[in-house]
Amino acid sequence: MPLTDHDQKLLTDLLNTESGAWKLFVDRYTPLVVQVIQHTAHSHSLKLNADDAEDLCADTMTELLVRDMAALRSFRGRCSLATYLGVITRRIVVRRLAEHRFSSALGHVNAHHAAVDFASTDNSSVQQLEHRDQVESLLSKLPQEPRQLAKWLFLDELSYLEISQRLAKPLNSIGPLVSRLRSLLQRCDSFPLAKK
Repeated sequence: MPLTDHDQKLLTDLLNTESGAWKLFVDRYTPLVVQVIQHTAHSHSLKLNADDAEDLCADTMTELLVRDMAALRSFRGRCSLATYLGVITRRIVVRRLAEHRFSSALGHVNAHHAAVDFASTDNSSVQQLEHRDQVESLLSKLPQEPRQLAKWLFLDELSYLEISQRLAKPLNSIGPLVSRLRSLLQRCDSFPLAKK
């Protein structure tokens, strides 16, 4: 969906720091941001209370303001502004989920001491969560049998032996099944593991 004239004007006013533009922007896009937050949390099997969702929404809006609204200034209008904001929101939520999982794994006492170390591993954690989210989204578009095989192979990282046992098929039949699956997935240009 292309950028609408209304959104173009709103974005232009916002980037030109017109009076009231930020309030209009927040009023227009907060429901979308909250919806993306809830969907992303749900897809990662997390329940958010109202305070958590509000905090993530505030984090998203703050991120849009940093470095003189760099994220909004980099928008090129190749999609709708809503789509663009949805992607930004999802990335922020995934990053926060990675931080939460990391600090939960360390425990409250160790989390503070590991903050410096986490900064260097944050990108890989976020990329893993984003990658998993992307894979799950793409798998949902496949028929049941290839979807299950892809889930076992790419998300659960089962070996061919484990897959053959689950399918009750000979081990030497798994390679051809995986080859057919990869061919099917290569039609999805953005599928991250199809060409491995």
